[in-house]
Amino acid sequence: MPLYHKLGDFPQKRHTQFEKPNGGFYYEQLFGTEGFHGHSSLSYHVHRPTQVKEILNSYSVEPKIAIGKNIKSLLFKGFELKPENDYLDSRKAMLVNKDCIIGLAAPKESLRNYFYKNADADEMLFIHRGKGKLRTMLGNIPFEYGDYLIIPRGIIYQIDFETEDNRLFYVESYSPFYTPKRYKNQSGQHLEHSPFCERDFILPNELETHDEKGDFLIKIKKEGMMHEVVYATHPFDVVGWDGYNFPYGFSIHNFEPITGRVHQPPPVHQTFETATFVVCSFCPRLYDYHPKAIPAPYNHSNIDSDEVLYYVDGDFMSRNNIEQGHITLHPKGIPHGPAPGAMERSIGHKETQELAVMVDTFRPLMVTEEAMGLDDGKYYKSWTE
Repeated sequence: MPLYHKLGDFPQKRHTQFEKPNGGFYYEQLFGTEGFHGHSSLSYHVHRPTQVKEILNSYSVEPKIAIGKNIKSLLFKGFELKPENDYLDSRKAMLVNKDCIIGLAAPKESLRNYFYKNADADEMLFIHRGKGKLRTMLGNIPFEYGDYLIIPRGIIYQIDFETEDNRLFYVESYSPFYTPKRYKNQSGQHLEHSPFCERDFILPNELETHDEKGDFLIKIKKEGMMHEVVYATHPFDVVGWDGYNFPYGFSIHNFEPITGRVHQPPPVHQTFETATFVVCSFCPRLYDYHPKAIPAPYNHSNIDSDEVLYYVDGDFMSRNNIEQGHITLHPKGIPHGPAPGAMERSIGHKETQELAVMVDTFRPLMVTEEAMGLDDGKYYKSWTE
């Protein structure tokens, strides 16, 4: 998202001396992507951000695969995932490929006893249940039901939850999240036909600056391993920063649906894109208004992508027996469409209150053991008469 933002204090000219009020200098850090080519921010730290005191443990967090090459449509009952106290322990990978990890989390407690950094992947957290604050080295972002949180790789963060009943849908992406190119002009500004604009983004604020020395545990995820690293200074010691690489939020309730006389294809719901998959938001909207319109989606073949739908709220007209927190996987290689009777049932309806998040991956997804523990066992037969 090419949007400039700044917080706190920093020198007028980059890469120049920035003196502390009581003597000494602040330490500049380039927080950039794609080497020195991609989006970046410059942050200024009270202490050197490089002071590793110890590496305590390193252990595998690789997902365990149950189905490697899949042709079966599956339904997972996401709300049957048991809550766990620890934020990272509660995160369970459901579907994975070389490009991303799609998962669920039900943390009961805030992440406050340590800090977390994903060194490999940008993270998209969708808040299905819960309210609180994402706390990061570049500022804090409040969140609530329906918010997407985009956290670029390398961001050090904690999370404060105000409730115990928290349900998250998340995606880890090995390529950056962007808003779709077709929504933007050459300089990156969102165009008039975009279903959202810059005003809708929730940008970091409330910059925390901690001048503290001690033992600060950061759990760093890298190449399928979790490394427990002890730093000598508090990770949130930034006095100021500016640039284009930072976490932000966006509420699904601020997505303005694009409708038409006949049924519109899923790309009109697109919210984010990466080099390897897209994310769409299905929101409350008016149905098609052609006199012979069929509001239910038409059958279509998954030839080039796997389709994942996470059901959030409302009445899901195209399916039968769908509940909040369900995840459906429609793999490439076989067609799918509305459940028997859904097409006929939809005719004459004027609007929908459905709310869902869709992820379409360009490479096939593998199914984890955690996911199969939530499988309903029969979804792939749900299109038979």
